[in-house]
Amino acid sequence: MDINKIIEIGRKVIRIEQEAVAAAETRIGENFARAVELILQSSGRVMVTGMGKSGAIGKKIASTLASTGTTAAFMHPAEGIHGDLGMILKTDVVIAISKSGETDELVHLLPSFKRLEVPLIAMTGKKESTLARYADAVLDIGVKEEACPNDLAPTASTTVTLAVGDALAVALLESRGFSKEDFAILHPGGALGKKLLLRVSDIMESGELLPSCRPSDPMRTAIMEMAHKRGICPVVDDDRKLLGVLTTGDLNRLIEKTEKFSSIPAAEVMNRSPKFVYKDDLASIAYREMEKHRIISMPVLDKERRLTGVLHLHDLMREGISG
Repeated sequence: MDINKIIEIGRKVIRIEQEAVAAAETRIGENFARAVELILQSSGRVMVTGMGKSGAIGKKIASTLASTGTTAAFMHPAEGIHGDLGMILKTDVVIAISKSGETDELVHLLPSFKRLEVPLIAMTGKKESTLARYADAVLDIGVKEEACPNDLAPTASTTVTLAVGDALAVALLESRGFSKEDFAILHPGGALGKKLLLRVSDIMESGELLPSCRPSDPMRTAIMEMAHKRGICPVVDDDRKLLGVLTTGDLNRLIEKTEKFSSIPAAEVMNRSPKFVYKDDLASIAYREMEKHRIISMPVLDKERRLTGVLHLHDLMREGISG
């Protein structure tokens, strides 16, 4: 096939789907608001169901709802008519997806939804279908044409369904006042979750790996601490309170001044105004401090300003933390 023909096909598909979504926007109205209200009034879950491509989109909608503060799950309708209907409780809301509104497996479930007295939200392209007649709210996902040249394979219609599902999720998110902190709690492994949840204490070095020395200790002791641990040596008093910090930079400057440095007390060399973080600080704050002051490691203190750990830039990078 000619390369220009291939490009035109791709562009036509995007154009058809773009126009279908734009048309769907104009149909967002009272039924959409009713669907949002039904979900907000429910004390249970949103159970999404659909067959084939509708089912695949339904799984994505359920996943998006769950990750944005609305408890949701997917039930396969074929499994539903063979026992999985027991997953649905009277406190739940059902979203049923079918382009035709006549999918056999879904139609067989509709009387059961009525007996359970669960609110039913239909996502269908046929407002006079069996599914629509049973529903408490109908979301129109109809399209003028599919992007498939035979007007058979669900393409534009599944795109519209996904967009309307996203619209539901975001409307619910904003109605609930769902914040980025709430989102982070549900996504602890993601970049945002780590940025908003991961504390310095979660990744700092502590215990036997924690370097330190006393102010009267000779530089020889501090050098050994730096060499065998994190390249930094906090200087602390008898109560473990931070007095200063020694780094390889301090050592290099000392060597330039004198060759007889190993017996010099640490107190004479240390930086008496070191940068530090508290163990309960967000790791992202520590990263910003390191970037700001161009340092690669910092002492970590507790609320009493006692040394509890050391944090290295490499620890933050390993966790994917950035400012």
